[in-house]
Amino acid sequence: MTQIQPQPEPQTAPLLSVVIPALNEEENLPPLIQEVLAAMTGDLPFEIIVVDDGSTDKTPETLGALVAKIPQLAVFRHRGRSGQSAAMRTGIKAARGAWIITMDGDGQNDPADIPKLIAARDRSGLPSLMVVGNRVNRKDTQGRRLASRSAFLIRRVLLGDTLPDTGCSLKLFRREDFLELPAFNHMHRFLGALMQSRGVPVTSIPVNHRPRQAGVSKYTNWGRALVGFWDILGVMWLIRRPIRSSLAWTDT
Repeated sequence: MTQIQPQPEPQTAPLLSVVIPALNEEENLPPLIQEVLAAMTGDLPFEIIVVDDGSTDKTPETLGALVAKIPQLAVFRHRGRSGQSAAMRTGIKAARGAWIITMDGDGQNDPADIPKLIAARDRSGLPSLMVVGNRVNRKDTQGRRLASRSAFLIRRVLLGDTLPDTGCSLKLFRREDFLELPAFNHMHRFLGALMQSRGVPVTSIPVNHRPRQAGVSKYTNWGRALVGFWDILGVMWLIRRPIRSSLAWTDT
């Protein structure tokens, strides 16, 4: 993993880190990053972290040009393709914010929904929480929507996961809570169930969903199904064996 043109440390550490995994999204990333900047109004210190997962198009050059102009932006690059979960974890480990927002690099998540996630967290008054987007107006193909409904039913039965849209990448959670989760490939698809198994409250709010404007999807329904069976078995095992500790006293 390499970092492209590391930026100097700002005087104020960010409270929020927006983490965006990306693979071959040279056309989608510039407008997406500008939308994130526009959505982050107010006095909340933030940073944007893009992890290029070994792109073979002009994504590295595009991001390099953006880093030189945007002080809130940091870019990391995997030398080869490692997968969305690995890219997300790289970004979250590098993040300096106590709270993380994740979103896809294809532009289908709407950055205008970021303030809604933050507002839902603030309304809760909870020190630890995960807020998950629910794409109420899906712009995917009919086949992908049917696959998502089937996956929802399977997750509900086998994992007890009742979130209406576990596939939405637009999420907010504490960095500390994420780093306590077991790391494995495709873990990004099960963050809600994994967080709940460790006592983190999870809530869902409606968010916008947009059609892809450029590039192609990196997933197919068959590809998801082939790995999904083994993933669910593994997650079933994990959520039945969480480690929960409750500190009753300290020896001072």
